[in-house]
Amino acid sequence: MKKIVVFASGSGSNAERIATYFSEKGSAQVSLILCNNLQAGVLERAKRLDIPSLVFNRQAFYKTNVVLDVLKTQQPDLIVLAGFLWKVPENLITAYPNRILNIHPSLLPKYGGKGMYGARVHQAVVANGETESGITIHYVNEHYDEGNILFQAKTQVLPADTADTLAEKIHLLEYEHFPKVIEKWLETC
Repeated sequence: MKKIVVFASGSGSNAERIATYFSEKGSAQVSLILCNNLQAGVLERAKRLDIPSLVFNRQAFYKTNVVLDVLKTQQPDLIVLAGFLWKVPENLITAYPNRILNIHPSLLPKYGGKGMYGARVHQAVVANGETESGITIHYVNEHYDEGNILFQAKTQVLPADTADTLAEKIHLLEYEHFPKVIEKWLETC
């Protein structure tokens, strides 16, 4: 069975959707959830789903090989960033080239980069009068949101949309497409 390690910083709704999807399929499993936020909702979800989790701090992530060593013991086929807000350090990118995927809540290259995540993205899209937005699933490299794009899905931004209503549309796209893109990646790589 293929192994997926998920990094998350927040509520963990995408992490849960991925874990549930593969639990039902039986072709892969989320073997570990790594988190940089002791208060993150993803930790409660991991507990409920009986998935081991580990919380690490900035020092461990950027100045040591603690996280890399944990990954080596897991031997994941794929690493997935699902609402993970820190830039991935070079030691992880080097150890897992083209094996780290991220999901971003816009149609990159628009509204990407440092500080562009979650509600900030949706607020900027609405404020700029965009007529469409969506999701981008891409490889992770040494720059925020600049890795090669694997997949994009679009949704219309209506004049009446707010950042909150756009966020709901984007979440639906994430839940629908992220597990399927991961599954396809696992089947072909």
